[in-house]
Amino acid sequence: MHHTVTRKPARISEEEKAAAILACQQHVDGFLRPRFLPDIRSTEFNYPVDILGRWRGSTYTFFQRYRSGYPHNLGEEFDAPFARLDWTGPGRFDLMWHRHTGKWHRLHQGLSLLRAIATLKADGLLHPV
Repeated sequence: MHHTVTRKPARISEEEKAAAILACQQHVDGFLRPRFLPDIRSTEFNYPVDILGRWRGSTYTFFQRYRSGYPHNLGEEFDAPFARLDWTGPGRFDLMWHRHTGKWHRLHQGLSLLRAIATLKADGLLHPV
């Protein structure tokens, strides 16, 4: 008697990747920017200038881009991640939170793409600061 072992594909399909990127970009454009960065206010400290996302490998990372107002590095920009969507298998994603320690912590596991996007909106830990 043979048992069939089902394994997750090693890589996300191009179709599923494209759907995830589109859903995440809509989340950035339609939810994050209007609510958390309606306008840019320069300060003498570090201040947010954009909210972006980037796909890499099997993850989509959300981050805030900051610009420095400090005299010693005036105008320099850097990215601060705050949430991540991790593909774990066909139709399934985990949601990760970027802690102040610099480590990622899984908050939600095994969500469909639609549920993951809804949870990104609902869970305040997954919002930019």
